[in-house]
Amino acid sequence: MGDEDIEQRPAAGPVAAVVVETPLAHLDRVFEYAVPDELAADAVPGARVRVRFSGRELDGFVVERRERPQHDGRLTPLRRVVSPEPVLTPEVLALCRAVADRYAGTLSDVLRLAVPKRHATAERNLPLECPPQEDVTAPAPGPWTAYPAGPAWLRRLAEGEGPAAAWTALPGRAPADDWPEALAVAAATALAAGRGVLLVVPDHRDVDRLDAALTALLGKGRHVRLTADQGPQARYTAWLKVLRGHARLVIGTRAAAFAPVHDLGLVAWWDDGDDLLAEPRAPYHHVGVVLGLRAAVTGAALLAGGYSRSLRVQVGIQSGALVPVEADGAALRAAAPRVTIAGEGVDEERDGPAARAHIPSRAWRVAKDALVDGPVLVQVPRRGYLPALSCAECRTPVRCARCQGAVALGAAGTAPSCRWCGLALAGSGFECGHCGSRRLRSSVTGARRTAEEIGRAFPGFPVHTSGSGEVLATVGREPALVIATPGAEPVADGGYTAVLLLDAWASLDLPVLDAPLEALRRWMAAAALARQGRAVVLSGAPEAVALPPVEALVRWDPAWLAARELEERRELGLPPAVRMAQLTGGRRPLEEALEQADLPASAQVLGPVRLSPAAAALRRAAVDADPDRAPADHHALVRVPLGETAALTRALLALKAFRSARKEADIITVRVDPLDTF
Repeated sequence: MGDEDIEQRPAAGPVAAVVVETPLAHLDRVFEYAVPDELAADAVPGARVRVRFSGRELDGFVVERRERPQHDGRLTPLRRVVSPEPVLTPEVLALCRAVADRYAGTLSDVLRLAVPKRHATAERNLPLECPPQEDVTAPAPGPWTAYPAGPAWLRRLAEGEGPAAAWTALPGRAPADDWPEALAVAAATALAAGRGVLLVVPDHRDVDRLDAALTALLGKGRHVRLTADQGPQARYTAWLKVLRGHARLVIGTRAAAFAPVHDLGLVAWWDDGDDLLAEPRAPYHHVGVVLGLRAAVTGAALLAGGYSRSLRVQVGIQSGALVPVEADGAALRAAAPRVTIAGEGVDEERDGPAARAHIPSRAWRVAKDALVDGPVLVQVPRRGYLPALSCAECRTPVRCARCQGAVALGAAGTAPSCRWCGLALAGSGFECGHCGSRRLRSSVTGARRTAEEIGRAFPGFPVHTSGSGEVLATVGREPALVIATPGAEPVADGGYTAVLLLDAWASLDLPVLDAPLEALRRWMAAAALARQGRAVVLSGAPEAVALPPVEALVRWDPAWLAARELEERRELGLPPAVRMAQLTGGRRPLEEALEQADLPASAQVLGPVRLSPAAAALRRAAVDADPDRAPADHHALVRVPLGETAALTRALLALKAFRSARKEADIITVRVDPLDTF
């Protein structure tokens, strides 16, 4: 059933089936209400309503009008229709239900993320009728000619088919051939064929680049933006433009994945491994999974792009669900930067200990030569000054005496303090509880300290920092040093003349299962910003170890690393070769919940075990506000074969409903496919 059917279908039937906005899992179903005569014309399927529910007035959505109720008894009448605008289309409703089932969440959880809050002024000001627009002319393949399978994929898209592809983008492309322009060409091809388009990227800076590329190719007014940084009226106006058919091309961040695009023909997203594409609120879904569900139902073409390759994409390629679109060997060798590893070869013999300094001699020389004709990018794994301290003698990490948080130095000349609670070290100074030493050393150097060091080494050159709270979007062509944390690298006009990747060990030591792939993704994202064929120096890699992520970077071969990692996961029974769910709460409530859950026979339960201090602190504010609740300081993992995913999520949903109906005081948080468990 299409979106137009909602507007044309008469709102017949004196009974309204309503989804009530309540987080309680045992109430995750539709409820029937009587429709008063005065509301009959406005209470259309998809409309927002107010209803009386458990002694309170709550919001909800009409999902169906029925001639007769399916349950006996007297029906409570609808209180009022908030708006007759059918914002919840059948397609979006079905998608939200599928996402809730896939992630063991409730429909209400997904709806609050999928449908923006109403803004009455926006509804009044936006015309109902769509202004006429000229037809879009199909563009030339342009950037896609660099990939042997690219023109064929575009041709199938133009013919109304639904090809699904995994696109590995070339690095160092000129602006006319970079990834935003390639996505713009794909979008224009779909629009020219009369198909709607939905493009999702990780953050607003990516949206800005994509916005500029689409405007240059299609002109203004052909697309809308949906991002979290828009105000309520701007976001709801953009949503209404899509709902009413004023625009059939949507770009945005993760919430845009649910936009009600008419005649959807293409869904695409960029950089599948970026954690900004994973929703941090229940039910903790991932954009790639959401768009995959949409494409499967609507028959839309699908495109997952990026410089690197995630395991989710690798699984799709190996299963045949995704076809790789990548350049041949000659084109890749010509485009890839020249990656060298500091401290290898003659570096150690020539430079001595300086070969493995925080900024080694090779990196200094490359930066000095590159600054002659343009900016140099320096990627630092952490923001701050000295974000982690340890004992200088035994290397034991320094912990806060109050909360056991990490102790850091915020700036030169200041006292070390806790990053969690702010408590400064006592006036008598530090004394290691393990060896008794009173000397401190830095475990990792932050962006501000690196900028300070480089500024002294290269006087006369401007130094820009880009990180949390002060992210730069672009820098010019003039010589400068740009110090950035992963994900905050600004785009240089014409590209960087060199890229230095510092403290490689810090990226490789991330306490997550995906650390090798995440390290490679970070490095490739920065290295891809270099001009074609320019130098990239990786420093701080562990000595005398042949590390697959380092090898993959030197060879510029993310597919090899993804295939290797996936094969190891299959041998070890780890995600994504299996389905994993994480249950978090107090130890005793967790043990009770696992006994109550009707898990599949194949399920393997690991734990409960105590969370790390950092993970426990992240959950404490949200879950431990009630002193009567057990502290959420433990978690358990449930592992099942992929074929048992539906059985696992049904069991977890039933568990949540059971505990909700019993009004259990202790909250058990459920996450399917957790990203930060390991």
